[in-house]
Amino acid sequence: MLWNAFFLALREMRRNVLRSFLTILGVIIGVASVITMVTIGNGATAKVTADIAKLGQNLLMVRVGQRRGFSGGSNVKPFTMDDVKAIQRDINGLAGLVPSSSQTLTAVFGNANWVTSVMGTTNEFFGVRDWNIQQGRPFTDSELRAGRAVCLLGATVSRELFGRQDPLGSKIRLQKFSCEVIGRLESKGQTSMGMDQDDVILIPLRTFQRRLSGNLNIQLIQISVEKAERTGKVQHDLEMLFRERRHLGATDASDFSVTDMKEITETLTSTTKVLTTLLGTVAAISLLVGGIGIMNIMLVSVTERTREIGTRLAIGALEREVLLQFLVEATVLSSFGGILGIMLALALAMGLADLLQVPFIFDFSIILRAFLFSVAVGIFFGYFPARRAARLDPIEALRHE
Repeated sequence: MLWNAFFLALREMRRNVLRSFLTILGVIIGVASVITMVTIGNGATAKVTADIAKLGQNLLMVRVGQRRGFSGGSNVKPFTMDDVKAIQRDINGLAGLVPSSSQTLTAVFGNANWVTSVMGTTNEFFGVRDWNIQQGRPFTDSELRAGRAVCLLGATVSRELFGRQDPLGSKIRLQKFSCEVIGRLESKGQTSMGMDQDDVILIPLRTFQRRLSGNLNIQLIQISVEKAERTGKVQHDLEMLFRERRHLGATDASDFSVTDMKEITETLTSTTKVLTTLLGTVAAISLLVGGIGIMNIMLVSVTERTREIGTRLAIGALEREVLLQFLVEATVLSSFGGILGIMLALALAMGLADLLQVPFIFDFSIILRAFLFSVAVGIFFGYFPARRAARLDPIEALRHE
């Protein structure tokens, strides 16, 4: 009986192809919207996670001031190498530690110039930030101790100053001193927040302090923790250590911040997940609109086929058989809409993922849920027209013109 109802539903769809397509268009759009939004949202979440992972593994950042990126002003005590030595001495479980300071300057080579971030740092930077040298070499111990005028270029700076020319051995001007290029960093690209990680020049920390800042202050301390599960413990120990070293009382607010990059990852990914859920929910509303369209066309179909229904009831068809026939027709319509919507969604998601430069993540579970929801929409909105057809009076139905 079920197979018979299925074939009857296919016959009705073939009889009115255009009307059937327009009926399920709302379901197609709804399913396609839900799957596309969720797929792109999952891709965006994955991209944010990958971008932050590029900054380094199990990374903690210690800054002057209470807010990320806040310099603290002239009244806040800066970090020094004594603070770095205290961390190395008193904090356990560290994989690496990098003191650094940075300043925005104009780099000049020949007729080319480029405004970029110049960072004074040490060789531990490459391990903590998981950043490879594509060409050239790192700083030597003598260059770090003596504060020699040598530098490594990020990919963006190298391209803007030298184009396709090999920069190694050339000298660029940074403010009032010349700096020899000894290496070029591997490209890391932009973060999901639009920051170009390759727009940087690295010089020895002592060079930065002697030639640029004129003091021994340290703006940022980056710390890599050996084990991910220990980042919380290390973060707490760092806060206690700096509160003690900066002579802060129990009620005094901290004039420094210790940021766990894992917390930023969780915050950003939770935000993208909320937005994905919101967009998916909004898109699902169109599925309900498609269901209303199915109910409307099924009511029209019942009216058009009143005599057919009356004839079937008169020759012995049961109410549940008529109910099943129209319910199957509504379900078949919504199922076809779901299948076409899935095909459209996959094409749209792949195209948008490439356009937005986020990874395409195939999630079978959301496809299955969207399809089952489309079937449920057909059953729910098809039930009332089917029940109306099943309860027709055979005599009145046969009289219908």
